[in-house]
Amino acid sequence: MGVRDRTAEVGRRLGTPITHPAVQRAGTAPLRARRSYRRGDLITAALCLAPALLVIGLFVVYPLVATGLLSLTSWDGISPDRPFVGLDNYGKLIADPAFRNSMVVTVLYGLGVSALSVITGVGAAALLNSAFRGRAVYRTAFFLPVVTSSIAAAAVWRYLFDVSGPVNSALQRVGLGETNWLGDPHLALVSLTLLTVWKQLGLNTVLYLTAMQALPAQVYEAAALDGAGPWQRMRHITLPLLAPMTFFVVVQALVVTFQSFDLVYQLTAGGPMGGTEVVGFLVYRTAFVTGQFGYGATIAYAGFALVFALTWIQWRLGGKDQT
Repeated sequence: MGVRDRTAEVGRRLGTPITHPAVQRAGTAPLRARRSYRRGDLITAALCLAPALLVIGLFVVYPLVATGLLSLTSWDGISPDRPFVGLDNYGKLIADPAFRNSMVVTVLYGLGVSALSVITGVGAAALLNSAFRGRAVYRTAFFLPVVTSSIAAAAVWRYLFDVSGPVNSALQRVGLGETNWLGDPHLALVSLTLLTVWKQLGLNTVLYLTAMQALPAQVYEAAALDGAGPWQRMRHITLPLLAPMTFFVVVQALVVTFQSFDLVYQLTAGGPMGGTEVVGFLVYRTAFVTGQFGYGATIAYAGFALVFALTWIQWRLGGKDQT
């Protein structure tokens, strides 16, 4: 029996609680040790997080704050003076038809890219997840567009969708006639959407393929024994289990569309008639073409707010339960 136990036993017999000095030391020492360990853990955690926090502060927090301050000025990008205008730029934003058009175009563009990214990503991953000869070659081929230069890819697609390009030539051979893909505002947005989905297909395929390979095989074996076919297994097992990855793919697609500039610049330059002028391209045109850096920062902040709102809504509708 230890010192603490003997002291407690004597105290119970005498009816008086007795505290031995060794017991007091035994009770306070662990508390000091816990405090010391906690302080050491905090210091270690701070040292480990310091590089990441420094990078986030320099490349995320500081640009957000600087852009927010710039949106309150009417700076032209050259003058050393930055006249403070307060919220005038935001009032101008509400009445700007170009901004309203870019918002509508960007939302349609984002919805189209998000939906097609999920469909093509799941389909390609399901095909590449099966066993067949040359699977590694096909996996590499699917990923090539991701590492291809965006300007070069858009230039090739511009040639393909030209009035006299291969796409129209193929359509004429099957009797569908000639289509002005890049000259019509609606068809130009469709062309831009297809280009973006093709450019991101390899990344989405890898993401879904990784998620599929992590799914439990026992579930599929049990479903097969119960008579579930391939489509039933895909619908009732694979797609629900891939919901967390789908949430990530959709958010990533929205971010890509709202940041899109290089593909738009090379493919359509925002035209025709503003049919493909997404928020990212409007920021460029406002800030670097017309010299309204303050107003351009305001447009960029509004685009960021819209992406945040759409992501939050989607997270509330279903992503919260998957993350």
